[in-house]
Amino acid sequence: MITAHPSLLRELIERCETLRRRLAAHHSAATARQLEDATYTLCVITGTRQLDTALFAARHQMAAATRRQQPLHH
Repeated sequence: MITAHPSLLRELIERCETLRRRLAAHHSAATARQLEDATYTLCVITGTRQLDTALFAARHQMAAATRRQQPLHH
């Protein structure tokens, strides 16, 4: 399975969460469109269809990448 680089996942997670908070605080068409675009990208990258599912999958992929990068200690 191909996964996105953890830094890209982190950036998209932060962008989606920031835009979602901004939209909740002050609704604007521009922010809604930015969130739609970021959500679409994250969903495509994670193979999901909803933002919450995409965020969960992205966090899971980041955790798995972190585990692979850490050497095992005996």
